[in-house]
Amino acid sequence: MTVLSSDDRAEIQSKFCSDISQRQEALGAVTQTELRAAIDAADDWVDSNTASFNTALPAAAKAELTVKQKAELLMFVVARRFEVE
Repeated sequence: MTVLSSDDRAEIQSKFCSDISQRQEALGAVTQTELRAAIDAADDWVDSNTASFNTALPAAAKAELTVKQKAELLMFVVARRFEVE
């Protein structure tokens, strides 16, 4: 799996800002440039840590789930950890 393209990262930034705005939350003093740098860093981190995540999975999941399914699994776990009730 490769890092996202610049257009993909820009799309994430746009959607993130839109979602934050709809929830009427502030980004504090974070500028758009700093937000883009955070998106870039997060994508680079995912790229650097994919093998580590795969290694952490039980053997059956590691062998049988597709890369996309593993990513979806991680997304569900991370989202659930940060859900606000």
